[in-house]
Amino acid sequence: MSGAGTEQIAVVGAGIIGVAIAYELQRRGKNVTLIDRDKPGLGASFGNMASIAVTEFMPASRPSVWAQMPKWLLDLEGPVRVRPSYLPRLTPWFLRFLEASRPSRVRELEAAGAALCKRVYDDLLPMLDAAGLSDMLTDEGCLSLYTDEAEFKADREHIEVLERFGFPHEVLGANALRALEPAITTKIGRAVLFPQNRSVRDPYRLVVSLAERFLALGGRMETGEVAGFDRSGDKLEAIRLKDGRRIAIPSAVLCAGAHTGRLSRLLAEHIPLETERGYHTQIMAPGISMRHSIIWPARAFMVTPTAGGIRVGGTVEMAGLDAPPDYRRAKVLVKRGLEALPDLQANTTTEWMGHRPALPDTVPIIGPSAKTGGVYYATGHGHLGLTYAATTARLIADLATGKKPPIDLRPYRVDRF
Repeated sequence: MSGAGTEQIAVVGAGIIGVAIAYELQRRGKNVTLIDRDKPGLGASFGNMASIAVTEFMPASRPSVWAQMPKWLLDLEGPVRVRPSYLPRLTPWFLRFLEASRPSRVRELEAAGAALCKRVYDDLLPMLDAAGLSDMLTDEGCLSLYTDEAEFKADREHIEVLERFGFPHEVLGANALRALEPAITTKIGRAVLFPQNRSVRDPYRLVVSLAERFLALGGRMETGEVAGFDRSGDKLEAIRLKDGRRIAIPSAVLCAGAHTGRLSRLLAEHIPLETERGYHTQIMAPGISMRHSIIWPARAFMVTPTAGGIRVGGTVEMAGLDAPPDYRRAKVLVKRGLEALPDLQANTTTEWMGHRPALPDTVPIIGPSAKTGGVYYATGHGHLGLTYAATTARLIADLATGKKPPIDLRPYRVDRF
């Protein structure tokens, strides 16, 4: 069903999550207004690693990760950095992160992530097909690299979780690996192929194209920064923008990525949402060709052929929403990329930093507000925003149209903290 409907709903945030939700709601007959302070796709969606990473749902709070935190934090080129000036503000979030590391809680979080990942292609492929964007998705998977048996064993926990939940993978020797990707260094002795971890040809273009389809269905866009909400009792009545405009609307989905925590506080609803600042370097004219994306767990970085070149990304920096970027992080990633791809030509590059919305338990919030009727949240997707976008859109659209969602949404409720 398409075309402008009579039931109004606003979607706040025009990244891949928000645009997918707006498109799906408009397609189901809602009258949707998409609101963002910028044009679609210019936030975290502009610079993500273009991966449909269905195997990467393991919670970051598991003990094997936080046990390495002291070593990482002392390494200036390590995979995690915390700016010392931001540490006092980050402490409550870290305490929740540690609480989520209890073995029983980790198992619950793994199950919650796996439930979403198992649905990804059931929701993504129909959405892309309906929007005429199926060609945005490649057919190739992702290769996880290991120099030796010790590195492979160190990642065994990840493989065992995937086996438990039934995600396919294939272990490759050095010869089979280089038959797939000849540009990879001969130092890599083993790899694991994740065939379902396909890539997007250009994640920014995907958001822009999906927004265009949303508008073609009769959707509306408003550029402005949300400054407040008007409520009648405990129900939403209107959204107020910073420039003084007031949009009278009875329902809204808040999906502004790492900025959603600021919006929720305007509704007196606290969400322990932080930003994991991620960096990438986009390399044009790389001098090599790649079909698969690659990830090197021991070096904590990823390389993806996307956006007309090769993108090297990864690492986590905890420094809040307002601190300036530290592009030394991006330069470290290029150094790591050259370790994996020694013939890579990194002469024509651009550097980027973006804000991933990070919850301490790694599982996103998808569902209604616990305090304001008519409000829904879709945030905290971390590094899986692109992966979860179509499924999140399906789930929110089901809730907003009175249809029973295909999975239990209790693990993703806003008041679980």
